[in-house]
Amino acid sequence: MHRVAMDKVFQCAVVFVYACTATVGSDMALNQKGDNENRFPRLQASNLEKRSFNLPEDFEGTHNLLLVAFQREQQEQVDTWLREMKRFENVDPGLHYYELPTIQSPNRLVRWFIDTGMRRGIPDQKARARTITLYIDKQPFLEALGIPEEKRIYCFLVDRTGRILWRDEGIFDESKAAGLKESLQELMKPISGNLGGSERSGSGATRER
Repeated sequence: MHRVAMDKVFQCAVVFVYACTATVGSDMALNQKGDNENRFPRLQASNLEKRSFNLPEDFEGTHNLLLVAFQREQQEQVDTWLREMKRFENVDPGLHYYELPTIQSPNRLVRWFIDTGMRRGIPDQKARARTITLYIDKQPFLEALGIPEEKRIYCFLVDRTGRILWRDEGIFDESKAAGLKESLQELMKPISGNLGGSERSGSGATRER
């Protein structure tokens, strides 16, 4: 997503969300059962092409890399990952990736204003299609994903059931790249050699489920 577009998102949010007092209900429906651990929460959202998604099942890839951002300045961190996507698509040709700007749910007028500004700021149709803005009650979302604070971006590799296969945070570097590549390579092995899935952290360490 172009930086000018992300600027529009968060500038609009800061200026207008606090100026308007009426809010709408969250589009997020978390599964409150114990099996929610290590899974991307269920929610409804739309991309900048106005396509509706029921997440996580509507993610298009068998494996999907999600770049979750909370602040305008974090677009620079997102861009460090976007520049490297080709190398991971070479490992897993079915990999899809998405930018998920995450904003506390505003009222409908503010939401319309933000979406319109973003669409006008992103001429690339593919970039609009992969940008899904989450207007949600953020606290349950953060808790479900084990995100302690919003000072950096978070990266999640998930399947269409929402199972988290790998995660990391912050700007791209080669250590994180190695962890993601290793996880993708493991997932691309014949299924008989990859039973009893696990979640990998950015360090490459595996947490058995």
